[in-house]
Amino acid sequence: MIEDEDAPVFAIAVAAELSEMHPQTLRQYDRIGLVVPGRTRGGSRRYSARNIQQLREVARLSADGMSLPAIARLLDLEDEVRMLRRRVLDLEGALRAERESRPGVRVFAAGSAGVIPVSSGRRIRRSTDVVLWRPRRGGDE
Repeated sequence: MIEDEDAPVFAIAVAAELSEMHPQTLRQYDRIGLVVPGRTRGGSRRYSARNIQQLREVARLSADGMSLPAIARLLDLEDEVRMLRRRVLDLEGALRAERESRPGVRVFAAGSAGVIPVSSGRRIRRSTDVVLWRPRRGGDE
């Protein structure tokens, strides 16, 4: 199993065999931007495990009657979803680290009942107007 599925490791002949396509088909897909492999310093194509998965998906979708422009859009959307999931995980980690580094920080809510401390995880009723306020670091308000 390959640890980094984005690492460009397969030459075009191997990628063609793994994806069960002709090497010329892979070259055409590269030219039109459908599945774009990495390149060596000398300019040779190097396909990643993710590229092989994409090529297999292209073959399956094409056999089901989907057009190449539609397949290209689908692959772009899948890449965007993958990137956004990675970003969400990064942000969740940063938020977790921030919370752990500031255990005594309190959050307050102000509404018709006045200002009240809000404990972590507590939900405020949506029917009330709520303004959240948290003291700044160092007391410079």
